[in-house]
Amino acid sequence: MSKPKVLIFAPREEPPETINALEGMGCEVVVGNRDWQLPRTTHEDAVVDAARDAVALMGTSMRHTPISRRIMQASQRLRIVAKYTVGVDDIDTEAATDLGIMVCHAPTESNCFGVAETTITFMLSLLKKTAERDADVRAGKWRTADNFAYYVGSRSSDGFAGQTIGLVGLGRIGTRVAQLLAPWRARIIAYDPYVPPAHFLTHGVMAVDYETLLRESDVVSFHVVLTRETRYMFGEEQLKLMKPNAIVLNTARGKVLDEKALARAIDEGRVRGAAIDAFEEEPLPMDSPLRKLGDRVLLSPHSASYTEGGELRQGVRDSRSGLEREGQHEALILFALNLKFGQILHSLGNDAEQIDRRAAVARQDRRVGVLVD
Repeated sequence: MSKPKVLIFAPREEPPETINALEGMGCEVVVGNRDWQLPRTTHEDAVVDAARDAVALMGTSMRHTPISRRIMQASQRLRIVAKYTVGVDDIDTEAATDLGIMVCHAPTESNCFGVAETTITFMLSLLKKTAERDADVRAGKWRTADNFAYYVGSRSSDGFAGQTIGLVGLGRIGTRVAQLLAPWRARIIAYDPYVPPAHFLTHGVMAVDYETLLRESDVVSFHVVLTRETRYMFGEEQLKLMKPNAIVLNTARGKVLDEKALARAIDEGRVRGAAIDAFEEEPLPMDSPLRKLGDRVLLSPHSASYTEGGELRQGVRDSRSGLEREGQHEALILFALNLKFGQILHSLGNDAEQIDRRAAVARQDRRVGVLVD
């Protein structure tokens, strides 16, 4: 009988112990071509060939060669697709569900909280006009009126209300942003129809609808996964609702925003600026209108989660742990993003009582994990 085959379709930073552990289980580990991850290319045929007879696919993201139905159908033995990173918009989860294949991701602390810290950095850089002040000093200017900054929090001494921070999405990252902002005494509002009211209250956040958030916020920050519902949820119509001094932050997914509409609004003075880490097309094209806006826009190469000593190692370990125990590792259950509980039970032959217990935890606490039922 042949060894179970594990395809690392998008390799990155796999510690030697991960490969050794999988091989120690008797698996054949096949490492994909790193060229499959290059932008503006597609390698579906090559991935299909590599995926034949695989029991598991694992890796980071291949945005230009997503894990399609055709790739998953290449192996009748395939049981799981495990991502090192957060989000599965580059996996056809509907096809995986049809095929009885579990899809899971790795919302690790270093990844999610790294994004939250970058969000705060973006916000402060724009509100405190860091780039503009630096440019002034280098140009021989000093304390120009144009570069007076914005005070973030509220003040009891003179009743200053502070900035209103609007979070679109209050999952792990949005919640961490709210936690980091708590000492600033800023007004924090959020839109997330999938979070229970108690979660808002626990973190000092006011729940509002999306249009109210856009109208009232001085900072609008996106923290959503890319779905049919969130794809281009922010465009010309939403921009019309915003304050002219507002700023927009996107550390989520590029196709959440209409970049051309945002660039146009900034250029026309309808919103003040933006900081963007994820783009509609990556790398950002040289002719993107965002490149023409100077200090009004802060651009980052989809690296909000990159931190020294953190990066993807924990996500790699979580993915490996799930494969090692074939569903018995709680991270695999808690971070499954498709398949109903009964399908998981049938697919993995796991203990029904344990699955129900893990699923209940996942439903009640989105900070721990998400399991779609």
